[in-house]
Amino acid sequence: MGYVAIALGFAFAGGIVGRVKGSSFVLWFLISGAIPLFGLLAAIAYRMESNELRRRCPQCGRVTKIYDALCTRCGAELEFPETVIAPESWKPPSTA
Repeated sequence: MGYVAIALGFAFAGGIVGRVKGSSFVLWFLISGAIPLFGLLAAIAYRMESNELRRRCPQCGRVTKIYDALCTRCGAELEFPETVIAPESWKPPSTA
């Protein structure tokens, strides 16, 4: 019974960390519950989706993450761009 309580604690913690980083709560809940300590550490080490650089598809114009090999709208194969778009989390400096 003690192991189940520990596994559920790590599962909820991993799910919350995964969701905060822009991933699936259920996925990280299951991973962290199955492998308690290492699952939570993996969720913590997982990249933040909002900090990823982006690029524009040359065919349809959809903005995708830079690591996407195919456009999710038109299916075009994407080459590494010469210019990138700032991440979603980037905020321009204030002019005060």
